[in-house]
Amino acid sequence: QVHLAESGGGLVRAGGSLRLSCTASGRTGSTYNMGWFRQAPGKERQFVGGINRSGRATYYPDSVKERATVSRDDAKNAVYLLMNNLEPEDTAVYYCAAGGTTYEYWGQGTQVTVSS
Repeated sequence: QVHLAESGGGLVRAGGSLRLSCTASGRTGSTYNMGWFRQAPGKERQFVGGINRSGRATYYPDSVKERATVSRDDAKNAVYLLMNNLEPEDTAVYYCAAGGTTYEYWGQGTQVTVSS
């Protein structure tokens, strides 16, 4: 079992930046693929970015590709999401996830609110 805890959310003005952190605990001996997702009220969960086990490959949807950066620090059992040039449409609960071929483990989420 892997437990994930997100932090770093909050209120930010449009155009600002935010770095979210996700710390893993429990069975972290195996290295997992890590991902970030978000869900806004009334909308479906959306993939924001991911990083593979080795950290050598990252993946982003076109909607955030130029503004999001995912990184990991396995020594700290942590993965990060840096979002730049935030827009009100980025307001959502952000979740990190871990897994192999699928994301098996999920955090509780952290709220990000972007004011215009």
